[in-house]
Amino acid sequence: METFVYKDKKKLRCGYTTGTCAALAAKAAAFRLAAGIWKKEEEIVTPKGTRIRAFPADCHEEDGWVSCAVKKDGGDDYDVTDGLFITASVKLLGCLSDGGASCRSVRVFIEGGPGVGRVTKAGLDQPVGASAINSVPRAMISEAVREVLEEYGYEGDVKVIISVPGGEEAAKRTFNPVLGIEGGISILGTSGIVEPMSEEALTDTIRAHMQVLRAEGRRYAILAPGSMGENFIKQYLGTKQTPPVVIISNFVGKSIDMAGELGFSGIVLAGHSGKLVKLGNGIMNTHSREGDGRMDTLLSCGLTAGADRQVLCAIQKANTTEEAFSFLRETGLLNKTMEVLCGRIDGYMKRRASDSLKTGVMLFDSEGELLGATENAEELMKAAVKEEEEKQDEKNRL
Repeated sequence: METFVYKDKKKLRCGYTTGTCAALAAKAAAFRLAAGIWKKEEEIVTPKGTRIRAFPADCHEEDGWVSCAVKKDGGDDYDVTDGLFITASVKLLGCLSDGGASCRSVRVFIEGGPGVGRVTKAGLDQPVGASAINSVPRAMISEAVREVLEEYGYEGDVKVIISVPGGEEAAKRTFNPVLGIEGGISILGTSGIVEPMSEEALTDTIRAHMQVLRAEGRRYAILAPGSMGENFIKQYLGTKQTPPVVIISNFVGKSIDMAGELGFSGIVLAGHSGKLVKLGNGIMNTHSREGDGRMDTLLSCGLTAGADRQVLCAIQKANTTEEAFSFLRETGLLNKTMEVLCGRIDGYMKRRASDSLKTGVMLFDSEGELLGATENAEELMKAAVKEEEEKQDEKNRL
């Protein structure tokens, strides 16, 4: 049964997660082992309560193992895993424990095979050394396999190996290398459903990256909306060690909340002034559909800085913030206007942050020139760089 959502006046088809695919494939393979027949169609109910049906592919058996695959379908929310085949290989092991306790129930042991990543850094859903199959997908796989085997009276242990042909190559285009997940993709999903234009996957990645940094003992984090902001930071720091940069997209407010929840001492956000100027109007999600107010903010700040009517009219007619900044630069008002803007941004950031979290913002133009920074920004950047240098020194001593 297909599920749809409406976003920005468009009807969009939902897909299903890699975790749902793994559970469907494992259930189909378990059914072959239990019933002795192949099923043309398999079905599970996701944690969200949605009933999902799929057609298992490439089903075969060898040396006591039965394998089936389910093709990943992201619906109208395409990502690099779309179209990959998530394969589950299942084998009945009998009773492995002493005392026979496991022979009165079904115990499911899950491992990752080729194309599934392995965790190398602490702070993620799974411990270091484990396959990158998150808790909810593990529970979904176990439940699907157990349901079939218990129905047919099997009691004992069962091994499930999840593999993804092409997963190692696909993972290079994900955040996994940044998060310390090596060798393949992650098997993910909390609801089992991929909802197009959903914020969940993005914010989960932000949180995961922050958790990794905290697990490394870092107290300061550098944030950027995207690669442009990351490049500004590298250019600004020059030859200094560049700490890891957490890419937060448009989710400034949620990232501040996460940093506070995870116990960071300070964060500094760096990016293009055209995006971050919105913070001066208290807009904590910088996506255009959430609000704009860029020119209104610059008008207000320019007026406070002493801009006359002619300059204000020029700002109002400007097509871009870069053009508005050029007018302010020509009249010698850019520095004062940025000072006012940064003061406003600082106030909104502090209001959003917890008492124990220091925040800073650095605004750059398209050429990478620093236009302005809030009160604590440079201090927090130095603290993050110092932590990175200490981490590198520690590695060199080992």
